[in-house]
Amino acid sequence: MAIKILLLGFLALTCSLISASDGSPLQDFCVADPNGPVKVNGFPCKSAMAVKATDFSFSGLHITGNTSNPTGSRVTAVTVAQVPGLNTLGISMARIDYAPKGINPPHTHPRATEILTVVEGRIEVGFVTSNPDNRLISTVLQKGDVFVFPIGLIHFQHNVGKGNAVAIATLSSQNPGVITIANAVFGSKPDISTDILGKAFQVDNGVVANLQAKF
Repeated sequence: MAIKILLLGFLALTCSLISASDGSPLQDFCVADPNGPVKVNGFPCKSAMAVKATDFSFSGLHITGNTSNPTGSRVTAVTVAQVPGLNTLGISMARIDYAPKGINPPHTHPRATEILTVVEGRIEVGFVTSNPDNRLISTVLQKGDVFVFPIGLIHFQHNVGKGNAVAIATLSSQNPGVITIANAVFGSKPDISTDILGKAFQVDNGVVANLQAKF
């Protein structure tokens, strides 16, 4: 009897673990149909007979991104929004261009781990572990170096070289999402109360209002 109970418990645990993870594709591909009438966690499949090579291709990663902005960086994303054939495949990528001293500001990908490869330049990278440690793990990468940002953790990049820098990021989701911390906290619509942010950051409410005005 005890053995049967143990077996049942093991079976229940196994089933719960299986249901908690993403399933593998059940067909060769499922090209996204963003205009499909059915809304699912992802996109419904386009008719296989209507699929074309362009559903699986993207042109433009050879083009330098325009870094003339306050952060001095530009991300060229290649997700399911740009390549419908990525639907259900659990992968995407991006090119990131950095001006001298440019940054990809602290942000997080709620649905993906990221692997960053430096193509050109010297880039300081880092991520912060979760509470309560909040430990910064950081290093400087050279051309050809690779660094991993674990899923969900806040991370950043900073061009510390003398010239422009370029990196390629690969992410473990067709739609990794991005939450830029400063934009989310100080640029939310509507604004988060200055009282809340003032206490959270332990600064005067006027400082918060000034930051919100920038976003």
